[in-house]
Amino acid sequence: MPIQLFGAMFFVLLAIGMPLFLVLGTTGVTMYWLNDTPLISAFQKMLDSLESETLLAVPFFMMAASFMEKGGVAKALIDFVSLGVGRVPGGLAIAAVAGCTLFSAICGSSVATAMAMGAILAPAMQRRGYPADFSLGILAASGTLGILVPPSLSMILFALIADESVPQLFLAGVVPGALQAGIFVVYAMVYARRHNLPREKPKSRAEKWRIVRDALPALSLPAIIGVGIYGGLTTVTEASVLAAMVALVISIFFYKGFRLRDAIWEISDALRAAAAIVIIIATALVLAQWLTASGIPTDIVRAMTDADLKPWQFLLIVNVILFAMGMFLETVSIMLITLPILVPLLAPLGINPVHFAVVMVINMEMALLTPPVGLNLFVLSNVAKAPLSTVSRGVTPLLLMMLVLLMLVTYLPEISLWLPELVYGR
Repeated sequence: MPIQLFGAMFFVLLAIGMPLFLVLGTTGVTMYWLNDTPLISAFQKMLDSLESETLLAVPFFMMAASFMEKGGVAKALIDFVSLGVGRVPGGLAIAAVAGCTLFSAICGSSVATAMAMGAILAPAMQRRGYPADFSLGILAASGTLGILVPPSLSMILFALIADESVPQLFLAGVVPGALQAGIFVVYAMVYARRHNLPREKPKSRAEKWRIVRDALPALSLPAIIGVGIYGGLTTVTEASVLAAMVALVISIFFYKGFRLRDAIWEISDALRAAAAIVIIIATALVLAQWLTASGIPTDIVRAMTDADLKPWQFLLIVNVILFAMGMFLETVSIMLITLPILVPLLAPLGINPVHFAVVMVINMEMALLTPPVGLNLFVLSNVAKAPLSTVSRGVTPLLLMMLVLLMLVTYLPEISLWLPELVYGR
């Protein structure tokens, strides 16, 4: 009875358009009340969840992303990566993939990556005669690397719900992220040769040195994050604070993307976005605690055992469900709705949570590209003032490639686990 009531109440509230934090909180508190559990325990859990040090990393990484998006960091990175691909046909498309990858290694947000890189590269590719569907598609798809390549806000979210190590989750996204970027680069090269896309003009030695010099402050950000966390010098939260501070300084004083007095508005926007996520996380953890106490995950495990469901079958079913949800819900909602139910099922099935996190995040990347609610599609459509159908058409072949990558990562756990196990051991 509890699971039927929970499911009915949850989906009815979601269907009538109630905000997600109210859906999660109302359902969780109601379930506590119906089970004669003191409601104070639900609210205590909510408060306890907000004391997480890891949670503090979310607003600071969002601040860093906001500073870099407006501060001129994206242009410096694009100029830098263009040095190595200028003489290759379609070099600007390859630079788009490489630039998105580098920007992702700083900000942790897919939408911020797509917006910052798209604002610069979409007009440039249009001027150089690139087909609109191809250029917007590759920018939208490459932007999704923001939640796979560390530091990923989605990985931090997974760590909070599943109580996993953030540094290990960050490392797990490195190899799949590199594979995804590599696949996109190959696609861009093949497309460029078939459609005779232009090469970029060679630059003088003086220009090259200027570009490298200008890119050094931007390139210092991923170095600060990586060396700080994996060198044992900082925690993830401390690294996020450093990243935000350095991004602010170089955006104002080096790239001069905005003035110091405008920084308060960037901070305000980042904090508003972070506050929305924090409230949703707090209510999701209340619901997660009730789900665990109710024994629903245990009942699901028992049902799967009785059905002799194998781990590969479970992963296939989860991928199908997540893909379907990705068409209608945004990524944070999907993760917070599904993880409290899915995470307790991993250990009985022998599935490594770190591996599962990468499977989840790649599904979330695809959700950003699938209509009707794919956020990256809307971002590029808005940036380029192009029809949504144009962006969707350009994304389709890349989405199919990501589906192949998802299957590889799902059924070859070594792809995501090799680097974390190399650094931290089994």
